[in-house]
Amino acid sequence: MSDKIIVKVIDPSTEKKTKHNESKIYVRSVTGFFTALRQKINWILMLGFFLLPWIPYGDRQAVLFDLSAQKFNIFGLIIWPQDLVLLAVLLMIGAYALFVITTFIGRVWCGFTCPQTIWTFVFIWIEEKIEGKMNKRKKLDEQPNNFQKIWKKALKHTLWIAISLITSLTFLAFFIPVKELYIDVFTLNSSGIIYFWTVFFTLCTYANAGWMREIMCLHMCPYARFQSAMFDKDTFTVSYDAKRGDSRGPRSRKVDHKALGLGDCIDCNLCVQVCPTGIDIRDGLQYECINCGACIDACDDVMDKMGYEKNLISYTTETQLEGKKTNIIRSKLVGYASVLLIMIVVFIYFLMTIQPIKLDIIRDRNQLYRISSEGMLENVYTLKILNKTEQDLTYTFTFTGLNDFTWQGINEVSVKAGEIFTLPMSISTDPYNLKKKVIDISFTANAILEDGDSVSVTANSKFFNEL
Repeated sequence: MSDKIIVKVIDPSTEKKTKHNESKIYVRSVTGFFTALRQKINWILMLGFFLLPWIPYGDRQAVLFDLSAQKFNIFGLIIWPQDLVLLAVLLMIGAYALFVITTFIGRVWCGFTCPQTIWTFVFIWIEEKIEGKMNKRKKLDEQPNNFQKIWKKALKHTLWIAISLITSLTFLAFFIPVKELYIDVFTLNSSGIIYFWTVFFTLCTYANAGWMREIMCLHMCPYARFQSAMFDKDTFTVSYDAKRGDSRGPRSRKVDHKALGLGDCIDCNLCVQVCPTGIDIRDGLQYECINCGACIDACDDVMDKMGYEKNLISYTTETQLEGKKTNIIRSKLVGYASVLLIMIVVFIYFLMTIQPIKLDIIRDRNQLYRISSEGMLENVYTLKILNKTEQDLTYTFTFTGLNDFTWQGINEVSVKAGEIFTLPMSISTDPYNLKKKVIDISFTANAILEDGDSVSVTANSKFFNEL
């Protein structure tokens, strides 16, 4: 059996006009399990976003992506540019987690956790509190400008801009110390570049959540386009049971609709009115659907009032709608999950092997070796030591690879937290002690942390002979 989803062709001449055909979508409010679940998730994510920059950790904020110092502070973990492979692996984990979730249960990321969806619903909630329900908002837009319309619109847009500004500053607070940011911005002591990005992200939030809304999902978000590559007949998506619901039509709750040749769908159109992207889920699977479940809540409420069985619209699969058993464990899902597991293991490995210090050995590029006035063979090196901790450390260096050698230069240095120290030095030895032209050598940097633990790192290099 093919895993491809059958495409349902809709005849435009017979298609009922829906909100999606209108210039503006007026989303009707709805209550129910999925709406309540989405709201709880949204509040948790928003509180996490707004509060995270204010959480202290030691003498700094817990999460700070300090671009000027070229380091990412995530609670006790400090990620330097040399450790950015961690960020790359983390992004891959996020991508494959998205693939696994989408293959299993569709676009729930879009419907429940996407920032565009979260802020859009917040803006719609504000709009509803000020301008009223769907029909009242539509009538308000259609009526000529008057005092009532102007003050409601002004209040709505003022709150939208205020939330957009707070969102912008919160986002910037992940890159600039939060207390410093707010004080400088509101006392007009911040730099022009900070004001530019503050205004830029404020306008982006205001435009995306207040004006563009579904346009982002329908025409600009790439995820809406490539999601179909992850879907198959066993993917759980928000779907309408056409066998049970058709033929559609209004009826009294007291009549036997089966005797009239009608299905369970009363054609109330509420599933369309509550959809944030303005689609009719009864037309089948569409890329515009963000799997938010609002239509499920609206339909279940109608079915309950009519005395019919719920789940006319539900999270289900094409296979289940055909009366067959859904195949949960399948090759595509297992493949994505396997790669995700590998990426998680790789991330944990890199995370566990991060060294608090880094040592690089740079050889003299002008000459492989030189002979000193005493007849000793000398190789010149530059040691670059990076202190990746948040405390000043004193490093001592040891050398291995030659039995009899002379270290020329200092071998103990103090390096401040987060700084790179460059130490030029050389190793010399009697050439008669050397048996090979190229000898493997290594340098080791040792330090004692404030808690008494010792750390060390070793870097390898070559020692060249004149033979």
